[in-house]
Parts: sequence; C-alpha cells; structure tokens
Amino acid sequence: MVYEVEEPDVRDPNYDESAQGDTVYATVVPELDERELEKTINPIVQEYFEHGDTKEVEMLLKELNLGHNRYEFSSLAVSLSLEGKASHRELTSRLLSDLSGKLLSERDMSRAFDKILKELPDLILDTPEAPQMLGQFIARAIADHALPMSFLDCYKGKVDCDHARAALDRAAVLLSMKREIMRLDNVWGVGGGQRPVKHLIKEMNLLLKEYLVSGELTEAEHCLRDLEVPHFHHELVYEAVVMVLESTGDTAIQMMVKLLKAFWQTGLITLDQMNRGFQRVYDELPEINLDVPHAHSIMETFVDLCYQESVITKQLRDFCPTRGRKRFVSEGDGGIVKS
Repeated sequence: MVYEVEEPDVRDPNYDESAQGDTVYATVVPELDERELEKTINPIVQEYFEHGDTKEVEMLLKELNLGHNRYEFSSLAVSLSLEGKASHRELTSRLLSDLSGKLLSERDMSRAFDKILKELPDLILDTPEAPQMLGQFIARAIADHALPMSFLDCYKGKVDCDHARAALDRAAVLLSMKREIMRLDNVWGVGGGQRPVKHLIKEMNLLLKEYLVSGELTEAEHCLRDLEVPHFHHELVYEAVVMVLESTGDTAIQMMVKLLKAFWQTGLITLDQMNRGFQRVYDELPEINLDVPHAHSIMETFVDLCYQESVITKQLRDFCPTRGRKRFVSEGDGGIVKS
C-alpha cells in the first residue's frame, strides 16, 4: 500500500515539533467581539480628539482585527463626537475621509451611518441636536466621497422615524448647496478666529441660505454660536442684508427680519455689530445698485421693517441712504429734507 505524503498536523497529540523542518511562526490577532471593540476603540478616538493625527489612528487600527465589525469603528467615532464639541465633529469628519478607501470601504461607511440613523431615538436623549448633526455628518461624508452619492436615495419613501427623516432632510439641504461650496469642509464651523476670513464668510452664507430653505431659526442660531466669532457677527448682518437686496419677492425680506430680530433678542448680535453690518451695506449701496437697480427701494423697505420690529434703532434707520423719493427727518420739521 502506497500512502500519499501528509502534512503534519500541529493539533495531533503525537506531533513532534523538533522532528519537523523549518518552522514558520505567524502572529494571529483574534477578532474583536462587539464588547471588546467598543472598549478598545473608545480610548483611540478620545486620544485622537487630543492629538488630531489621522495617521496615528490608521496605524493603531491596522494592529487590530476588526473583522466583520469593521464598520463599527465609524459609528462609534461619530457617536462619541456627537457628545463632544464642534471641533471633535470636525476631526471625526476628517478621520472618516482619510480612512475611506484605506481601512474603511463605502459599504462600511454606509452600514455605520445606517446603524446611527436607527440609534437616533436613543441618541437624542443626551444630544437633542443629534438628527441635525448626523445630517451634517452624512452630507460631509458624501461630499468627501467617503459615502456613496446613492446613500440618500436608498431611504426615499422608506423612513418612518421622524428623527431619521430630519437627519436625511438636513443632509439633502446641505448637498443641494454643494455647487456653491465644492466641499462642505466648514460644515462644523470650527476654529473661530483661527479660520481664514473667507471661510467664515462662506460659512455664514451657508447658514443664511440654509435658513431661507428650511426656516429653522433654532438651527441658524446654533450654527452661528458654533462659529465662536462674536466679534465677526457684523458680517452675518451684512451678508443677510445683501442677500435681501439680491433676492426676489417679499419672502426673503420677511424671513431675514425675523432672523435678525431673533438674534437681537437673544443678544447673539450686539448693537455695535448690528450697526456695523447695516452701515457697511449703506456704504456699498451705490456699487450694489449697479447690479441690483432697485436696491435703494428694497433697502428702505427692509430698514423700515427692521425698525418696526425693534431690530435697529431710529438713528440707524435715519442713516439709510435714499434715492428716488425724498424722506423727511420727522413731521413738523419745516420741510427739511433728510441728507
């Protein structure tokens, strides 16, 4: 009887290692189960929030065997950042973008965001703004090509949860403006005064356009506070007024008056910042009028409405440049025309 050569089995009780030839040793890293994964990933993400080095995270993840639960890394990182600061969410978006295509596939990302959408009813207990924040995460991930463009389409007409619908609607609104900002890289509005002025202006423009689409005052206030640039709020006033002048119809006028009134009443925009924003538009009105022929009349209407709603002072209203009709300083002034 001729037997075929059999490879020695290391599990055989009679296996003699010394009798074998060259032995090759390989390190086997066991796959992390769900509980171990969370315990291991949390400190990695928390440390990343401190050092901000995505390559360090990539190196640490390569040493782990995430196995079939690889997508869990993304969902855990996003969930942790929802409880943190805007800067943590910005870092998380960057991390997902950098790991995409290397350690995490689009399918992993899709599974992760799908899981977080289902967890929203629990997440809002600690983070009431979780749906809006998750919407921003989704939009940013799609803009960064970490999530496929088809991600939102998969949910059309299939979402029963109001919180998930709010998150997906938020993402859709942001992505509809992607033409204006090729990457949604300031969606978290972080960095405050450290960010270049052009980025802050772009962020305020996005905030105002979003508000005109959604009408969400609370969300607009939240976004402005997150920018952490109270000294630059005059820019928001300026951009809001210019947007009114360039718009058509009365809707934008009414909505912007409502927005400025809300920001004024909460103290988010101070008297000095409000005056400065309007004064900048007053100074540029002749140039604006070249592109918007009816700018003067729109400006007067808007200024009068703002004064009626106590958004601006009488003095600021009277400083408004006029053209096409004469406005008098007050009744009984003897016919003196306002200069």
